[in-house]
Amino acid sequence: MAMQYYKENAWWISPFGEKVEVVEKSIPRHTVEIHDATLRDGEQTPGVVFSQTDKVKIAEKLIEAGVTRIEAGMPAVSQSDFNAIKDITKTFKEANIYAFARAMDVDIDMALDAGCKGVIIEVPIGYPKLKYQFEWTWEKVFEKSAACIQYAKSKGLHTVYFPYDATRAREEDIEAIFKGLMKDAKPDSIGLVDTMGCAMPDTIAHMVRYYKRLTDDLPIEVHTHNDFGMATACELAGAAAGAEVIHSCINGLGERTGNAALEELVFGLNILMGLDTPYRLDKMQGLCEYVATLTGIPIPPNKPITGSRNYTRESGIGVDLVIKQPLAMFATDPRYFGKTGDIVLGKKSGKASITYFLDQWGMSASDEAVTEILERVKAKGEEKKGLLTEDEFRTILQAVL
Repeated sequence: MAMQYYKENAWWISPFGEKVEVVEKSIPRHTVEIHDATLRDGEQTPGVVFSQTDKVKIAEKLIEAGVTRIEAGMPAVSQSDFNAIKDITKTFKEANIYAFARAMDVDIDMALDAGCKGVIIEVPIGYPKLKYQFEWTWEKVFEKSAACIQYAKSKGLHTVYFPYDATRAREEDIEAIFKGLMKDAKPDSIGLVDTMGCAMPDTIAHMVRYYKRLTDDLPIEVHTHNDFGMATACELAGAAAGAEVIHSCINGLGERTGNAALEELVFGLNILMGLDTPYRLDKMQGLCEYVATLTGIPIPPNKPITGSRNYTRESGIGVDLVIKQPLAMFATDPRYFGKTGDIVLGKKSGKASITYFLDQWGMSASDEAVTEILERVKAKGEEKKGLLTEDEFRTILQAVL
């Protein structure tokens, strides 16, 4: 696979990523699919509620962005959840719609009744969960798992086994359960779930390979949370190690610190890894902004990929390049994604920033005047602990010129 570290007027990332030793360790040689869980895990963000109409619209926008594997919810939660899932499966027959389920036949039946093509069967496996929350042994987990997997597969559902909190599980428990399942109830794929977001990328990579060995190379799906800020990195590391599916939520929604962000995964796969995917870079901004509006959770201005100030420059160094040659100042060209570079004035501005604005407004000033304007801009920025408005800057110009 040939990476493209430079694409004219689009991006310029590190060419060291093309080194053979880096490619061998970090770039998948297989197809990587995104499974989006915004409608289930994303809605578990405290205070977030999606209506049935919201869920259908989000599914529509995901499909427009190339994401056709969608976890539409958990039918057992409520009648409205069931109805939303059924509406989505009827509306988007081309998509692969999954339901989230407990290891119970009734949940499998509800997924079928809702028209789902697949099911995610969750069971606890993390030792703190088994010891303190459920008071279960691995034998109990296996018993519930095997019966439910067999039932789901007998109904023709694509069956994903989802033992959660796996990064805090005991090896002997994982190995005993997997050994039994490979003999008696082999799922279609297995989720590697870092429920508490407490693993490093290398840990996830190791566990992907570990799961592969234990399951005779079954497809592995990586699902991470962001408690240590590692969710996206962990999932990309898992993909590089052999995972065929990675899970996401739009805007990194989810419990506590959230899940791996869809938009970050898409940019990581398409640009940093150079993979040929169906995922649309140009659709991410609109999708993320739409969901932010629905949830009432604004996108932080410095949020990777979609933040409003990702291409904003206050420092005076190189301000002309922000507009003329953005790839000298950023890894991606804002124009490629329908954005523009932005120059702002404040405490950290320089003479070049003042000159830039004067040129934009068809004005000129001596070097001495530019120096005085800059001193006043810096003082104003320090005084208000923020950026200057256009009116504040014009007031300074009127005082000096």
